[in-house]
Amino acid sequence: MPVPRLKAPRIDFGALRRELELPTRFPPAAQRVADDAVSGGPLPDVDLTDVPFVTLDPPGSRDLDQAMCLTRRSGGGYRVRYAIADVARFVPDDGPLHAETWRRGQTIYLPDGNIPLHPRSLSEGAASLLPDAVRPAVVWTLDLAADGALTDTRLQRARVRSRAQLDYPTAHAALTAGQLAELAEPIALLPEIGALLAGRAAGRGAVALPLPEQDVEPHDGGWRLVLRPQLPIEEHNAQISLLTGMAAADIMLRAGVGLLRTMPAPQPSAVARLRAAAHALGIWWPPGAAVGDVTGGVDAAQPRGAAFLDHAAELLRGARYTAFAGAAPAESGHGGVGAPYAHVTAPLRRLADRYATEVCLAVVAGQAVPASVAQALPRLPEVMAGTDRIASAAARAAIDLAEAVLLRDRVGEEFDVAVLDADPGTAKRAPRGTVALDDPAVIARCAGAPPVGERVRVRLVTADPASRQVLFRYPATEPVREP
Repeated sequence: MPVPRLKAPRIDFGALRRELELPTRFPPAAQRVADDAVSGGPLPDVDLTDVPFVTLDPPGSRDLDQAMCLTRRSGGGYRVRYAIADVARFVPDDGPLHAETWRRGQTIYLPDGNIPLHPRSLSEGAASLLPDAVRPAVVWTLDLAADGALTDTRLQRARVRSRAQLDYPTAHAALTAGQLAELAEPIALLPEIGALLAGRAAGRGAVALPLPEQDVEPHDGGWRLVLRPQLPIEEHNAQISLLTGMAAADIMLRAGVGLLRTMPAPQPSAVARLRAAAHALGIWWPPGAAVGDVTGGVDAAQPRGAAFLDHAAELLRGARYTAFAGAAPAESGHGGVGAPYAHVTAPLRRLADRYATEVCLAVVAGQAVPASVAQALPRLPEVMAGTDRIASAAARAAIDLAEAVLLRDRVGEEFDVAVLDADPGTAKRAPRGTVALDDPAVIARCAGAPPVGERVRVRLVTADPASRQVLFRYPATEPVREP
C-alpha cells in the first residue's frame, strides 16, 4: 500500500499581525485620497515613453518601484537610465493619506501578504511601473566610463512606459542560457555593468555578504521554509540601485542638505576577530585582502563558509538614517557600501525614499528644497528607525513561527546540522550555539557548544509554536541545561 503523502502544514500568521499591531486597512479618509489620486493629474512634460524601460523584481510583485534601460554610449562607456515611481505626484503634503504613510513608514512583508505603505490602488496600480502603462516617474540618467566610474548624473521628472515585467528566475535562466538579450535587450548589459560596479565596490572596501535568504513560501496548500541563494542577476540588479543611491548621496552632500543611509565602518578590532575566525575555520585570507574580497569569495553552502559569513555579518551593524541641513554630517559613509549612500529607489515601499528624491530633484534643478520636505527631514530618522524595528520583528517572528510549526511533531529526532557559531559559556551561563538544518531550512539555538564550521548530529528538544521557540542539543545524547 502506498504511503500517503504528508501535506505541507498550515500556519496562521494572523496572530503576528495582531501582536505587532499591524494595520488591517487604510482609514477611509486616506483611502479616498488615494482613490481620488489614481487619475494622477497631468503627466510630466518630458516624454520618455520611447525609452524601452523594463522592470526586474521577484515573481508576482505588483509594487514596481524601478525600471531600467541600459545602453552603450557612442563614445565608450555606458548609459544607465533608471526610472523610479513618482510617488510624490500622488500623495499630498498633508492630510489623511500623508499622515497614514508617516504612521506606517514602510511596507511590511509577511508570508501571507504585505501591509503596504500606500493603498494598493496606488502602490500596485496607478503609481506602480506596470508594463504597457504610461506612468509619471523620476528618471535618473547615469553615464559611466568604460571602467564603470560615474561621469555624469542627470535627474528629471518624465512620463515613461515599461515594456515588460521580468522576474529574477526567468532572467536568471535566460542569463544562464546566454539569451538575456533575446529576453529583454534593455537589460542585456546588466551582467557586464553589474560586474564592473561590483569590482569598483570591492576596490573601495565594500563588504559583500552572499548569505542565502531564509524565507517562508506557499507549498502544497500550506507552507515551507527555504534557503534562497541570491541569484547573480539579483546581485547585478542591486548594483544599479547602489549606483543610484551613491549618486543621490553625492548630490545631497554637495548641497549640504538631505537624508543619508549611514553605517559605521568596521572597526579594526572587529576585522581582527573576523580574521582570527577565518584562520580557525580554514578560510584563506590573502595578505592585504580587504574584508569584501574574502567574504565575496566564500561559499555559503559549505558549513565553514556559512559560519564565516555569520561572523562577518557582525561587521554590518548600526545602519541608520542621518538627516542634515547646512553642512554635511560628521559621519556620512556607509560601511557596507564603502561610500556615502542614500535610499531613493523604493518610494512605493519606504517613506524616506520619497523625501530624499525630492531633495535631489530640487538641488539638480537649482531650486530651494520645498519647505514641506525640509521640515520632514529631521523627523524621518526616528520614524524610519521605528518602522525598521517592526519590519525586522515581523520577518523574524514569521520565520520563528514557521520553524516551530514545521518541527513540532519531530521533537526527539536527531538531525545533521551545520554549526554557525558557538559560545562556550561561563560559570553562570550554559554553553550555546546556533545551528542550521538543510531540510527544513531551519536556523535555531542549540544547547551545548558544538564545533563551529563543522557538521554534527544534534537532537531536537523543543519546538513550540505558541512561544515560537526551537531548541536543539549537542551532543545528541547529553541532558539539556537551558542556555
